[in-house]
Amino acid sequence: MKREKSEALFEKAKKYFPGGVNSPVRAFRSVGGTPLFIERGKGSHIWDADGNEFIDYCGSWGPLILGHANDKVIEAIKKTVEKGSSFGAPTALENDLAELILSNNKFIQKIRFVSSGTEAVMSAIRLARGYTKRNKILKFEGCYHGHSDSLLVKAGSGLVTFGNTSSAGVPESFVNETIVVSLNNEQAVKQAFSEFKDQIACIIIEPIPANNGLLIQRKEYLQFLREICTENKTLLIFDEVINGFRIGFTGAAGYYNIQPDIITYGKIIGGGLPVGMYGASAEIMSHISPEGDVYQAGTLSGNPVAMAAGIAQLTECLKPNFYEELERKTQFLIKNIFSSLKSQVSNLKIFSIGSIFYVAFTDKEVLRSAEEIDADSMKYFRVLHKELLERGVYLGPSGYEVGFVCEAHTESDLIKTAKAFAEALEIAIK
Repeated sequence: MKREKSEALFEKAKKYFPGGVNSPVRAFRSVGGTPLFIERGKGSHIWDADGNEFIDYCGSWGPLILGHANDKVIEAIKKTVEKGSSFGAPTALENDLAELILSNNKFIQKIRFVSSGTEAVMSAIRLARGYTKRNKILKFEGCYHGHSDSLLVKAGSGLVTFGNTSSAGVPESFVNETIVVSLNNEQAVKQAFSEFKDQIACIIIEPIPANNGLLIQRKEYLQFLREICTENKTLLIFDEVINGFRIGFTGAAGYYNIQPDIITYGKIIGGGLPVGMYGASAEIMSHISPEGDVYQAGTLSGNPVAMAAGIAQLTECLKPNFYEELERKTQFLIKNIFSSLKSQVSNLKIFSIGSIFYVAFTDKEVLRSAEEIDADSMKYFRVLHKELLERGVYLGPSGYEVGFVCEAHTESDLIKTAKAFAEALEIAIK
């Protein structure tokens, strides 16, 4: 595989950006080699600066559920941007996208558009604190909620802990308001409520944790969280920035039929452009400024180009059997990967839900918590990633990240991918 142009671009980028990138995982540190500089994409394929072509399963980390440069999305973007790219004032497109979402999602009544998933979660946390008049939040090890200070906290020692900062620049005072417990551990949650009675504003969880492996939770556990929050007048936040509109139009709330108090969304609702959103009941959302006393603002919130792209994409997602077909493709891919292997591999699992999949080098039948992911197994993914690139298949450059199947993936793509996976795995697990 040619890399000369990507290597030159990376050397130049290192003069301008920390580590040569504008988001850490792009640096290829965990998989080795030089980051690929992507030049264009169409459908299920991308091309880098050296002209290498790949079948893409990263999809810009999830939002491109229709594939790259979808004709309807691109047409909506062009039509809108010709009228202006930003006004810092209301447009009808905000109403149109909101109506499209709310009329097809019974779990939220009012929403607020923002510009990223991180911003959506940060705003949801502030809303929960303002609504409950409490300061502490409870999160789970293995769930990622963006890079705001309160949430860049990892587990410390012990069953219930305030944890440790996972980034320099996060004050200890922020860490001390964030309680961290393990996923899938009811006793730990109960102990947290016992120790910090009437102090916890919210529990925040990825109901389908998909940023540190794919840690599929039991419905009973999520229902337990709903009930203990209700009992303690604590708000339950579902962070659906990744899985929202990905496993179904109503996301995990609809999949499990559990009503959270606040839901955060991102990625897919912008059709590939920067956008985020949080929503709740009309009563909870009435606490947001200018109606209420919880302040949140954004100059580019509800950007008309992003709204138009989101309308075009989500309209396609509402087509009959859209999500069923995505899941069928995902299962077809997984089945063909295993049937293409020449030898039995006992420590290989591919977990999936909807159109999200995760390659894990483990003998466990299911992963529920971050502690169950063997850090040493990343040495296999490092080889797998390299060998897949050589065979024209692109995954996100981290063994902790998931892959995504999109509408544009063809049966031919999936068969070629399965063959490439089988060949790459034979090398990775030697």
